[in-house]
Amino acid sequence: MKFNVITLFPDFIESYFDCSIMKRAKEAGVISVNVINPRDFSKSKHKKVDDTPYGGGAGMVLMCEPFFDAYNSVVVCENSKTILLTPQGKPFNHDMSKEFSKYEELTIICGHYEGFDERIRQNINCEEVSVGDFVLTGGELPALCLIDSISRNIEGTLGKIESAESDSFCDNLLEYPQYTKPYEYNGLRVPEVLISGNHAEIAKWRRKEQLKRTKERRPDLYEKFVSGNLSKEDEKLIKEVNEGV
Repeated sequence: MKFNVITLFPDFIESYFDCSIMKRAKEAGVISVNVINPRDFSKSKHKKVDDTPYGGGAGMVLMCEPFFDAYNSVVVCENSKTILLTPQGKPFNHDMSKEFSKYEELTIICGHYEGFDERIRQNINCEEVSVGDFVLTGGELPALCLIDSISRNIEGTLGKIESAESDSFCDNLLEYPQYTKPYEYNGLRVPEVLISGNHAEIAKWRRKEQLKRTKERRPDLYEKFVSGNLSKEDEKLIKEVNEGV
């Protein structure tokens, strides 16, 4: 997948792909990142991209012309989508991450200051997305959150695609507890079932822990899960969880 990121701070975006999993995915050609700076399209002497808001008010507003020109400079394939990052957008979640990973190319527009001139929204065919009910200084951190999450769903990013398929939220359940060596630390031991070698019992324990953890921490997700199509094994485990067994 190719990610086009329209941002006033290209170094911020590019530096993220110099380490860890994203670096390996980029070097392997699984993903590519093209950063476009609207300042390069500004017609002012000092590369100005913002101005005071009409009608008065605090802060500065991003001008439409350099953002239109930056956006129009990107040649995208047919199977592509544009995302505008804004606190007013639809909350980003796992289902959206999976959906976006099906595209060959995503163009992500990062805001800054007091936001965009409204004509940017009106004239660019995009989906508005938010990473939560809070406000950040700019859209660069949300852009990286989206790219990281979406990339995990693309074959070749992780060592095994199964790692993404067992993540929290994949089926409205949080992930089960994980352990590694040593077996005992300061009197705290790894659950015996995990070293039993009995894979059926391990799978059962993990599923039950998912249910317990989701019910305790995200009752909204738990209710969505239990109201869906359940296997007989899940029905049995849900009964045990609800009875505190």
